[in-house]
Amino acid sequence: MTNIKAIGPLDGRYARLTADLAEIFSEYGLIRHRVQVEIQWLKFIINDLKLAQFPGINLDDVDAIVDNFCGEDAQTVKSIEKTTNHDVKAVEYFIKQKLDEAGLGDIREWVHFACTSEDINNTAYALMVQKGRDMTAQLLHQCIGEMEKKAVAYQSIPMMSRTHGQPATPTTMGKEFVNFAWRLNQETAILEQKAIQAKINGATGNYNAHQFVFPEIDWIAASRRFINGCLGLEPILFTTQISPSPALSFILHSLVRTAAVFIDFNRDMWGYISLGYFKQRVNEGETGSSTMPHKVNPIDFENSEGNMGMAISLMEHLAVKLQKSRFQRDLSDSTVLRSLGSAFAYFTIGVKNTIKGLSKLDLDEAVMRRDLDANPELLAEPFQTAMRVFGEENPYERLKALTRGRKIDKAALDAFVDSLEKVPPRFKERMRNLTPDTYVGLAEKLVQQYFSR
Repeated sequence: MTNIKAIGPLDGRYARLTADLAEIFSEYGLIRHRVQVEIQWLKFIINDLKLAQFPGINLDDVDAIVDNFCGEDAQTVKSIEKTTNHDVKAVEYFIKQKLDEAGLGDIREWVHFACTSEDINNTAYALMVQKGRDMTAQLLHQCIGEMEKKAVAYQSIPMMSRTHGQPATPTTMGKEFVNFAWRLNQETAILEQKAIQAKINGATGNYNAHQFVFPEIDWIAASRRFINGCLGLEPILFTTQISPSPALSFILHSLVRTAAVFIDFNRDMWGYISLGYFKQRVNEGETGSSTMPHKVNPIDFENSEGNMGMAISLMEHLAVKLQKSRFQRDLSDSTVLRSLGSAFAYFTIGVKNTIKGLSKLDLDEAVMRRDLDANPELLAEPFQTAMRVFGEENPYERLKALTRGRKIDKAALDAFVDSLEKVPPRFKERMRNLTPDTYVGLAEKLVQQYFSR
């Protein structure tokens, strides 16, 4: 009954799609990453700074606290928090308890040395975001790969375009898939290149306590070594008590733009299915409508569109909110950060449902061909362009009078070509032989250009 009673869809209806993210962004994941940072900081004090020198310390026992961390340990931390009413302090007490049990009580007071809770929180969240970003990028590459397969398969198949929803210059279905694959590749590259930043510099960002007790240590250099060398993050030096989260906002805004591309793609796929350009494979036992047995609805693309909208809403708020804090610290960011996993989860559900939708599509070339054949007026564009080249008078206006807002047939176009006075006979023959399905410009070559990068 756990999932069926979930208050939200992420832990209920969609739990199977977000299970990997739960290991990172859940309460358990946050506590585990806090323990990881505390242990790394303790080891840094012992190994790098040489501040805690006790003979016979076995660092394997220290590492075991995080290496063996489990759900039961997380519950222990939550039990301690009931007394402390402070989540990070509960982690500190948990680690001290583990050190005592391992016979390492001599170093217990070096846990959380000179740290504020935000030093632990911002580094823990940075590690979580790094993992979430990498998982998201991997999923994006998978989706792009599926789009690219369609682009190759459909690169030569002509399709009538629609601008403003009206019949327009033809393209190929493969070129339309390339358009989206290219856009997603652009954003994925931006997502992957941004280093995740964090800080560990005390209560107001100036290493006050550190400097007071050990003035001989270059704490700025030390914090850089710890953030970069021990955690694999990029140091940020200029902060108050909290990190202004520039890297996180950068990543979230990139994902907002990526989600917008997915919504654009989902709506186009929805439209092409509605037009009959794509059929959807039917799974035995599925129902499309509770009252209309014939229906096969594009539910995967609709689902993706809705979840991407949820992701955008959360990510936009997070990206802007986390840039703000009253004076040197307020706590309003803390409660907002708790929803970071939800933002990644909605985005993940969106990508996975787009991939699922793509897996069901079969192109119906006959329907696409009928649309092209039924709209010979699409050739008004190349014809008036050719007339300009050869000096025919009022080319645009003459073709507008022939075609705008009305259907014509091939015979009417041929008669129009025959009436031209300045176009050479050989080029007139080219005009007569042109059909909407062959008027696709360099669409196929552009697909090939994409894959030749």
